[in-house]
Amino acid sequence: MILSPKYDYFIKELFHEEIVLRYFIQDILSLSMEQVRSVRLRNTFLRRSHRKKKLGILDIVADLNDNTKLNIEMQIRFFKAWDKRQLFYLCKLFTEDLLTGQDYSRLCRCIGISLLDFNLSEREEYHSIYRLRDSAGNEFSDALEIHVLELKKQLTGQNHVDDWIRFFNIETEGDIKMLKSRTKNPGILTAIQTLQRMSLSNPLRLWYEAYMKKLRDDRAWRAYVQEQSREEGLAEGKAKGLAEGKAEGLAEGKAEGLAEGKAEGLAEGKAEGLAEGKAEGLAEGKAEGLAEGITTGEFIMLNRLVKNNTLTIENAAQMQGITVEEFKRTIQLLESRDIQSRK
Repeated sequence: MILSPKYDYFIKELFHEEIVLRYFIQDILSLSMEQVRSVRLRNTFLRRSHRKKKLGILDIVADLNDNTKLNIEMQIRFFKAWDKRQLFYLCKLFTEDLLTGQDYSRLCRCIGISLLDFNLSEREEYHSIYRLRDSAGNEFSDALEIHVLELKKQLTGQNHVDDWIRFFNIETEGDIKMLKSRTKNPGILTAIQTLQRMSLSNPLRLWYEAYMKKLRDDRAWRAYVQEQSREEGLAEGKAKGLAEGKAEGLAEGKAEGLAEGKAEGLAEGKAEGLAEGKAEGLAEGKAEGLAEGITTGEFIMLNRLVKNNTLTIENAAQMQGITVEEFKRTIQLLESRDIQSRK
């Protein structure tokens, strides 16, 4: 069994191989060997000025011989605001070494390299480079730079970047043989040796299999919660939509019917106005009610699972792509609405 090179524990072990780290940085950033003479791994915990500030924990942090700081991360699953998260960590890395009263010239260039196992954009490019430029393309500063490698996209080149993406997509022994036959890159070949060696390690394999089982269980549980939430949301939304639609339809129908009745006759105008208003009101009310009901149903279902200790509130908030505080405020709002509707 071959370990997935995307496994977070493997990534950390892999980049502790200096030759792998040096060639990876050189190839992704298009640097010469002279520019990457030395690489030093750093503490992955970013300093915070006081306890209430968010703690930053990075995957791989390294320094180049010109004091450029690097953050290398593997992201398996997409989540909301990933771009803001990337900027948060890069800016924390940029400012962490500057103490109060020190000169800004001490700030070092920071580069983020993100390996994404999902498509961030619909463009064909799978290696994107972002820097600070104006609308005409003139560079403001090279202090911050982000490289994004989207591993799921179709490869169109034959360079070292493409071969690194092929390495991180290895799934079988056949993939390893194919990559070894097409590259002489010392970094990639060493990375392959590390992957094969760690795949033979029994403790690590058990750890990896447990990790993969957890991922599969998380996906299955999320699908179950979403399905249950959708069913409850549809039922509640349909009932609410029909009630609101009927009320709005009668009101609109009566108003339109009275207006037309003055010109064409009270009897005919009232009949047509009621029919048309009721149909439009029901359709609009049902659509709005269903949409609101589905979202409300998801929160209600997740809150029940939290109260039953089936799910932690942290996991419930993560499934909705929000913070724990935002999840609590949403539940309080829904409960207050429910109390008011019963009065």
